[in-house]
Amino acid sequence: MLSLPLIVTLATAGVAVDRWIGEPSGAHPLVGFGKWAARLEAHYNRGRRLRLKGLLAWSLAVLPPVLVAWWLVAVLPFFAACAVHVALLWFALGARSLHDHIEPIARALAQRDLSEARLLTARIVSRETANADEAALSRAAVESALENGNDAIFGALFWFAIAGGPGALGFRLANTLDAMWGYRTPRYLRFGWAAARLDDVLTWIPARFTAASYALFGDTRTAWRCWREQAPRWDSPNAGPVMARARAA
Repeated sequence: MLSLPLIVTLATAGVAVDRWIGEPSGAHPLVGFGKWAARLEAHYNRGRRLRLKGLLAWSLAVLPPVLVAWWLVAVLPFFAACAVHVALLWFALGARSLHDHIEPIARALAQRDLSEARLLTARIVSRETANADEAALSRAAVESALENGNDAIFGALFWFAIAGGPGALGFRLANTLDAMWGYRTPRYLRFGWAAARLDDVLTWIPARFTAASYALFGDTRTAWRCWREQAPRWDSPNAGPVMARARAA
């Protein structure tokens, strides 16, 4: 169990590494994880009992890396274990990456280069951007930044505070599987059910911390009202509070 001062120190170090270095250059570790997840999906997403198979595939993808991480921080000497905690948080965080994706869009919009802004926005959102105007592109970029702020920053830090580097790692992997499998399509509706629901559970508390932080730095009273009135309109139980409060703030 990490002490509070140590958690703060290690978290600060992880945030600093993410800020200075960003995501690993070259082959990102998530690429290998994504390939493993794709193989699991190809093997299990067939036949009957797809919800159960989806849960099994999720467990085979997420639990082994997390257990290995727990074993490492348990058996390594103190300073080596601290380095592993920091490295895992660096892996889980995406603040620098989020900035590096959003800032060029803002620059292109400021220069009224809609073609470039459309191309850049299409890389971070799933919606169609080919004919989007300046207002639609701005809205898409801001919404992506607000919602991903929960996944890429607050969620990782929350689970790091709860369970150290292994907790942050598990959150990032679960969030990745939700992005891969958590769709309401014929292919993933049942198989991806576990990935979507588990991500909702893991993100529930961090999303409310994120929403509260957005409200504190804006019009807090309006943000509270929008949370009550607008959040239930969103399909996601976690995107609703974040987006409603952020828009008001």
